Amino acid sequence: MIQQGGSALTGRRIGLLTASASQMGGGVFEAVVAQAHLLRTLGAVPVVIALEDSFSQTDSPRFAGGELHHARVLGLGFLGFSPQLRRMLDNARLDLLHLHGIWMYPSAAAASWAARSGKPYLISPHGMLDPWITSRGRWKKALARAGYEGRSWRRATAFHALTEREAEDIARETGRTGSLVIANPAPAADPAPAAPRPPQIVYLGRIHPKKNLDALVDAWTMLDAAGALPVAARLTIAGWGDPPDVAALKVRLAAAPPSAAFIGPQFGEDKARLLAGARFLALPSHSEGLPVAVLEGWAAGTPALISRECNLPAGFSAGAALDSGVTPASIADALGRALTLPVPEWLAMARAAHDLAAGPFSAEAIAGQWEAAYAGLMQGNAQE
Repeated sequence: MIQQGGSALTGRRIGLLTASASQMGGGVFEAVVAQAHLLRTLGAVPVVIALEDSFSQTDSPRFAGGELHHARVLGLGFLGFSPQLRRMLDNARLDLLHLHGIWMYPSAAAASWAARSGKPYLISPHGMLDPWITSRGRWKKALARAGYEGRSWRRATAFHALTEREAEDIARETGRTGSLVIANPAPAADPAPAAPRPPQIVYLGRIHPKKNLDALVDAWTMLDAAGALPVAARLTIAGWGDPPDVAALKVRLAAAPPSAAFIGPQFGEDKARLLAGARFLALPSHSEGLPVAVLEGWAAGTPALISRECNLPAGFSAGAALDSGVTPASIADALGRALTLPVPEWLAMARAAHDLAAGPFSAEAIAGQWEAAYAGLMQGNAQE
């Protein structure tokens, strides 16, 4: 447990500004939840400010123990314009503002607050400057750059990257170097598994083209057609997404074997049971910042089938992950190996996954890095 006594952040009001403080925000939402909890353990006061959406009230208990404010959106939803943000930020009495995610109006509101207040302003793009992301919706991003993102990037005291690779993306797109590199924390780790699990593969997260679920389903179908799936093998896809993306996944699954199924969103105990019963978590993604779902799986003692684009090389080097690649053929190869892995080898991978979640990705380790980072930004601001 992180000790509050003596923390350099005790009593400090840290603003966490994001487009969505609900399941609509996907992995960024989970990262903000974890960041708010981390700040509370360090004695700080997390002040979460987010745009209002259809799940805002449903998911508000995830921020119990801190402050949570929702701003109404006017006009186009993809922009997230909300004139309320200015007043909310000014009234929050913040010592530092930390923006999670970019490309929407909160970037403009944050930069404006930083200019008025003179307080430190930190940006976490959460993988949104990855080339796969920047190549999509180019005209919207071009307008955002010209309208407010460029100003926001120049105004920021610092950038935060989840990985060294993301730090390179930030430097390329913004011209800003020297990003703070701090990973997402894993949840508290369960005891490492002592017995094998059934041959079940789980995907958990947002239903979105970048997650490459079409290739995952196609790979599963290929194995089934070749008679290469164990009798009890199951592929379970759990998550949420925009209706067109969910509809497209269901169409894909209609042509897949019955052993592949979509079960919708899973949270709390349902999610925990799903992860604890899986042999592997699969995420053959085209683009990620640092996927929280993989860390959640590792904390449950569940190794991962992930692409290099998940930016978790520690998983490969520690033996907690297999490289899935991003093509149906490479994913099928990885699935075949995962489903036939000898028990001692799987148990070794499960132990490696547990050790990563309990060690370098633990809340204690990550909290120490954030305490130093936040304190350094505020101290540097005070000395200017």
